[in-house]
Amino acid sequence: MCGIAGLVDLKGREVRKDSIKAMTDSIKHRGPDGEGQWVYENIGIGHRRLAIIDLSDAAAQPMHSSDRRYVLTYCGEIYNYKEIRKELESLGKQFHTKSDSEVLLLSLIQWKEKALIKFNGMFAFAFYDTLKNELLLARDRYGIKPLYYSLQDSYFSFGSEQKAIMSRRNFKSSLDKEALLEYMTFQNILTDRTLETDIKLLQAGHFMFINTKSNSVLKPRQYWDYNFEEPDHPKSEEEYAEELDRLFQQAVKRTLISDVEIGAYLSGGIDSGSITAIAAKENNNLKTFTVGFDLSSASGIELNFDERSRAEAISAQFKTEHYEIVLKAGDMEKSLKKLITHLEEPRIGQSYPNLYAAKLASKFVKVVLSGSGGDELFGGYPWRYYRGAGSKNFNEYIDGYYLYWQRLVDNKNLKKMFSPISSEISQVWTRDIFEGVFKNHSNKLDRPEDYVNHSLYFEAKTFLQSLFIVEDKLSMAYGLETRVPFMDNELVEFATKLPMNLKVKDITNQFRIDENTQGNKKIKYLNETSNGKHLLRKTMARHIPTEVTERNKQGFSAPDDSWFRGKSIDFVKNKLLNPGNSIYKTLDYQTIEQLLDTHFAGESNRRLLIWSLLYLNELNI
Repeated sequence: MCGIAGLVDLKGREVRKDSIKAMTDSIKHRGPDGEGQWVYENIGIGHRRLAIIDLSDAAAQPMHSSDRRYVLTYCGEIYNYKEIRKELESLGKQFHTKSDSEVLLLSLIQWKEKALIKFNGMFAFAFYDTLKNELLLARDRYGIKPLYYSLQDSYFSFGSEQKAIMSRRNFKSSLDKEALLEYMTFQNILTDRTLETDIKLLQAGHFMFINTKSNSVLKPRQYWDYNFEEPDHPKSEEEYAEELDRLFQQAVKRTLISDVEIGAYLSGGIDSGSITAIAAKENNNLKTFTVGFDLSSASGIELNFDERSRAEAISAQFKTEHYEIVLKAGDMEKSLKKLITHLEEPRIGQSYPNLYAAKLASKFVKVVLSGSGGDELFGGYPWRYYRGAGSKNFNEYIDGYYLYWQRLVDNKNLKKMFSPISSEISQVWTRDIFEGVFKNHSNKLDRPEDYVNHSLYFEAKTFLQSLFIVEDKLSMAYGLETRVPFMDNELVEFATKLPMNLKVKDITNQFRIDENTQGNKKIKYLNETSNGKHLLRKTMARHIPTEVTERNKQGFSAPDDSWFRGKSIDFVKNKLLNPGNSIYKTLDYQTIEQLLDTHFAGESNRRLLIWSLLYLNELNI
C-alpha cells in the first residue's frame, strides 16, 4: 500500500525531479515509510511507501527491472503473488526481493496488460517501458485503489489522489458543474468525472496507454466487469453453503499475508463479525476496532445505530484485543476540514465516522480488514431491489430505479437548486447517466431475478466503488492499509452466479416507502425487508452466533438526522444559511433554505443533503 504519482510532458521537454517530488510530497500521508522519484527525459514517476510486505530497501519503489528497461510505481497488494511468482520462476525469471511489487513488475514484463486478469488483490500502478516509450496505467477489477489522471496544457499527469495532480505548477483548477449536478442527483458520481474539470477517475477494471514520444493518450479500455446472472443449472443449497464456507475462509486467510501487524474493523454485524471470527483463528493476537455513537439525543431508528455492545460480545467470544471510540455531534464539526483535505470530493454517505475509525486503528496496526462488499455481492439491501423487481421492461426499470437513487433531492427541486447555472448544464440528462451504467451488462430481463441482478450490478459499479474510495483515502490519511476479503476474485465469481433465492427471499414483494420516512413506519418497513444475504447468514452461522447472523441489516452511520435538528443545528445554520457563501453562486439559496427548513421542523429527513452542502460549502466551490 502506498501512493503513486507521475507526469509526462507531451511537448517532449524534460521533466524535473523536483516536480515529481512535489507530487509525492502532497500524498506523503499515504506512505510515511519512504519515498522515491525517477525521471527519464520527458517523464517522471514517483512513489510514497507504506511498507507491508518485504520491509527491506530492496523492495522500495519506483522499482526497476534488472536491465533498467522497465520501471514500476505501484499501490496495493497482490494476494496471490506467491503463486504467480512460481509461474514466473518456471519461465526462467529471477527474483531479488520477497515483495509482491517485483512479482507485479515481472508479470507485466512477461504478459503486458494480459497480466491484469491474473492478479487477485487491489492495485493501481504505472508501468513504463523506456524502449517503447510506453506508459501503462491500470486499476484493479473492483476499484479498491483509486487512480486519477489529467490532460491539461500538454501535460499528462496521474496520481493516487487528485492533490498530486493539482500540485503541478500552473495547474488550472475549475469546477466541473456537470459533475456537481451528477453528485447532487445521486450523492455520487457515476461516470469518470470528478469535481475538477480536467481530472478524471480511471474506472475500475480499466487500463490505458500513453506513448511519451508520439504524444498519444489512448482511451481507457476495460479488461474486467461484473456479470450478475442466474445459473442455468443451480446446485443444492447445501452444496452452495459448503463452497461459500471454503471460499470465504480462503479469502480471509489470503488477506492476512503481511510482514506487519493486522487488525479488523468490528461492528455487530455479520460481515465484519465473520471476518473477525476467521482471522482470530489464524491470529491469536488480533486487534479489533469499533466506532460507537452518543445516542442521548437520537430517536426512532437511530436508537439502534450504536453497535458497541454487539461488537464487544463478538470480541469477547473470539478473544480479540478490542478498542473503541464514541462519537458525539461535535466530532462531525471538528473533523470536517481534515476529512475534506483527504477525501477531496464528497462521495456516498456521511463519511466522517470512517475517518475516526481509521485514526483509532492506525494507533495500533498498519493493516485493517473491512467487511465492505458483503452487502453488494450477497444482496444486503432488499428494500432497494424491490423498487425494480416487478418491472415489465428495461425502460420501466430505469425510470423507477433512477427516481429511487435520487438520494438528495428530487428532479423538481434539483432544477430549482441549479437555476443560477441552468444554461451551463442544460444538455445534461442525469437519467441518461444512470442508464449508461448498464451499457455492458446483460439486458436479458425475463423475470424478477434478472432485475435484481441488474440492481446488484448497479450498486457494485457505483455505490461500492465510492465506498472503496472513501475507505482508501480516509484510512491512508493515517498511513493505514484497508483490505476487503469479500473482494477476493473467486468469492466474487461465486457470488455473482449465486441463485437469487439464496440471496433475497420473496423478491416479488412490492414494498413502497420513502427511505427517509420517519418513525415507526420506517422501522416496520425495514424489518419486513431485511431478508437479504440468506446463504451468507446460514453459512456464517457456523462461525458466529445466530443472534448475529439473524440480526437485521444495520449500516455504519451516525444519528445525524437527530443531530442536524438538535445538537448541531446552530453549526448547520451558521455554515449554510448565509446567502453570501460562494456555494450560492452555483446553487440557489432560497431553494436550499426551504429544504433545510423542512428538516429542522421534523417534516423530512434531509441529513444527506445537509451533509453534502456542508462539505461543498467547506470546499468553497
